[in-house]
Order: sequence, then C-alpha cells, then structure tokens
Amino acid sequence: MKKDAKIYVAGHRGLVGSAILTKLMEQGYTNLVYRTSKELDLRDKGAVDEFFAEEKPAFVFLAAAKVGGIVANNEYPADFIRDNLLIQTNVIDAAYRNNVEKLLFLGSTCIYPKLASQPLKESYLLTGELEPTNEAYAIAKIAGIKMCESYNRQYGTKYISAMPTNLYGPNDNFDLKTSHVLPALLRKFHEAKESNAPFVEMWGTGTPKREFLYSDDLADACVFLMNTYEGNEIVNIGVGDDITIKELGEKVKAVVGYEGDIQFDTTKPDGTPRKLVDVTKLNGLGWKATISLEDGLQKAYQWFLENELTTAK
Repeated sequence: MKKDAKIYVAGHRGLVGSAILTKLMEQGYTNLVYRTSKELDLRDKGAVDEFFAEEKPAFVFLAAAKVGGIVANNEYPADFIRDNLLIQTNVIDAAYRNNVEKLLFLGSTCIYPKLASQPLKESYLLTGELEPTNEAYAIAKIAGIKMCESYNRQYGTKYISAMPTNLYGPNDNFDLKTSHVLPALLRKFHEAKESNAPFVEMWGTGTPKREFLYSDDLADACVFLMNTYEGNEIVNIGVGDDITIKELGEKVKAVVGYEGDIQFDTTKPDGTPRKLVDVTKLNGLGWKATISLEDGLQKAYQWFLENELTTAK
C-alpha cells in the first residue's frame, strides 16, 4: 500500500478496527476513510453500494462485525448469523464492483472444529463439528472466508482472510453480559476490589486453555499481511502460546490488585476445551507477536480505568 492510497477501515470504533486505524496512522498512511455505524449501516446494501461508489477505496480492512462472548452468542444466534452475513456480503461484493485493489477479511478462530487437535492449523477448517454455543457466528465467518476465496477464483480479486485468536485491548467491550472472557474479568475483579467483595466468581472449571493477543499486535499483523501476503489460504494470527482460564484469573487479579478469592461456578459452560492457533505460516512470512500478556493486561486495565468506568455495569 502506498502511503497516500485510499484505505477504508470498516468497524473503526471496535477493538480490531480502532487498532488497525491507529496502526495505519502510526505508519504514515494519510488517506484513511471510515464511518460510524450510525453514518453507514453495513447491513444496508443500498447504503454500502452508495458509499463505495462515492469513496472508491483502493484497500479495505473488513473489521466490522457483530461480536460477543459465550452468553451473547448462545442467546442471540439469529442476530449473529444475520448481521454478520449481511455485513460481509455487502462489503465484499461492493469492493468487487468498485474495483478495490485488495481486501482483508477478519475472521475468528471459532471457525475451527470444537475438538480439533492442537495447535489449530489453517487446514483444519471444515474438518469437524463446531462449538455449539457460537456456531451461528462461526458459520457466518466461514461464509465470509469462502466468499473471499470464491471471488478470487471467479473474478481474480485479491481478498485475503486472517483468523485472529482471542483479542483484548483498547476499545474492547467490557459489558459483563456480552463481552469476552478477558475484558469481563478485568471489570469483575475491578468491581470486586472497589466493593471489597470476598470473592470473584468465574464461569466453568477454569481448566480450558486460551491464547490472548493484544490488539496492537493484531493490527500490526493485519497491515503486514495487506502489504506482503497474497493467497487463497487463510492465515492464523496469534502468539503461539496459551494459559488456563484459572491462570488468566490469577494474572488479572494481580494486575487489578484484588486481594479476595476466586471461586468457580462449575454449573456454567466451559466452551471449547482449548483454542491455540498454529502460527507457523505467519511466522514464516516474517511476523511475530511482541507484546507479552502481562504488558498487555497492564495496558488494557489502564485503558479501562481511563475510559470505561462511566459505562453501565
């Protein structure tokens, strides 16, 4: 990408999109285009078509999506599959019809089978059953991957798909009902500290293992891939290391400075037993994550303290 190329970041206010926008600015890209969801509803085909015809971006980072944790995915599956299919379809097709030079589609590691062997290789896609609690979201993301592949095959486009592991960082969702595990824990432990609660309750057994990637690292990888990678195969983005949910709780507890206990509600679901991605392909292309979980947690908690405490609990 030339520094003055017009680049559209879809979903620029979210965890992923905001990190990509910040990274592009840091690297000297000057012709950046973005719209809030109120200004442009990506579920509205007519509005998306009008936007692309008017702006004619050369590059597109498709980071806009309806996202959430186990609870949200389990309770609102229709919303997740409908909204994500609409967003992806409208943006990818409009990109093709308006001669976008290259598009990067952001997926998720929940596309992989629930019981796939670890670490998760890109080739494991569609080799087994999905985790039931987020099946609707995963199927939408798989459809986005296949749409990019299909447009490449039929129309000769350059659309690439990246699959990030569990993410966290600035502009994350810290709502206890709809957020992912790490931001939810930051809020839970902070509120327990503030109220002098004797313990914090965590869902499940604490034994599932998860990998966590700081959003700034993800953004760096996305810009790297946009500039260096062309291929129909998906690319995992991760750190290549994971910890148990119990260990994560202990780390969050330490960062927040909470001194009570941790209790596990084993009547609640654990989700996928493990989700570690194989990052051999990305490392082979020349990129590796640089931000440790400890440093990332400190940064995420600081952002939470400065930006999130006025939101509804």
